[in-house]
Amino acid sequence: MRRFLRKYVWFWVASSISLFGCSNGAKKEVVNDKSPESEKEMKVASGVRTSYLKEGVSVTWIQDNAQDKLMPLSLFADVPDSIIDNLSLRGGIPSSISTFLVEISGTRILFDTGIGVPNGRLLDGLKAMGLNPADIQYVYLTHFHGDHIGGMMIGDSVIFPNAGVYVSKVEYDAWMAMSDEKKAQVLRTMRGYKDRLHLFEFGDTLPGGVKAIEAVGHTPGHTVFQIGELLIVGDLMHGMALQMTYPEYCASYDMDKEKAVDTRKEILKYAKENGLTMAGMHFPDPAVIKLD
Repeated sequence: MRRFLRKYVWFWVASSISLFGCSNGAKKEVVNDKSPESEKEMKVASGVRTSYLKEGVSVTWIQDNAQDKLMPLSLFADVPDSIIDNLSLRGGIPSSISTFLVEISGTRILFDTGIGVPNGRLLDGLKAMGLNPADIQYVYLTHFHGDHIGGMMIGDSVIFPNAGVYVSKVEYDAWMAMSDEKKAQVLRTMRGYKDRLHLFEFGDTLPGGVKAIEAVGHTPGHTVFQIGELLIVGDLMHGMALQMTYPEYCASYDMDKEKAVDTRKEILKYAKENGLTMAGMHFPDPAVIKLD
């Protein structure tokens, strides 16, 4: 497992400049600055890291979970023991609960909102960046599971008072057709933002030049977002150390496993062929990886 993660961590470092420190004047260390066009990375705080990509795009990973997180193998019951042992995953699969703040041309877009208070660290992460919820202009949702929309509300009050909320129409319609018990959190949250709720179609280009890409399977309207060379892939993979090599295996969370497998293979192929950077809500640290 350590060898697998080291491969991606060192690939990322080899293509970037890492700045370790805060904006308060702490010492910064520049690593492997190969060219003026090299990507840059800055650690803002524990679990908060900003990567500067091309075309003026920056993406900040905010780790929402406070403790180390392992996906239990019981979520991947169909995986043979031989694969688990070969990948050294017997103790579980390293993971996270993550959100991503993208800034482009002065526009701040938050992708998903984590699990919410009191357990989520999203608000602490924004504070570490010198921001508060009122500074967020848009919230783009990959899907409606609770660990992605939980940070939008405190009780019946919205957390992001100025943000337009965007979600796929397919996802919205599917959840609205579910039982009252299943959709309770979704319904309460969407009602809270009803005056600023926008439903998009797959293929639409959203504010900030963000393209909405169909990625169904995990949920009926699960969405991947592309901004230049960056892909926000949501729950494309719950166990990256397993599914990057064996995309044919699903976590039990995937609602339509056949579609989830097809989507995972298609998005991974697209990312590799185009040398894109992927940010995943359940990727382990460093949570942002570049493929080629």
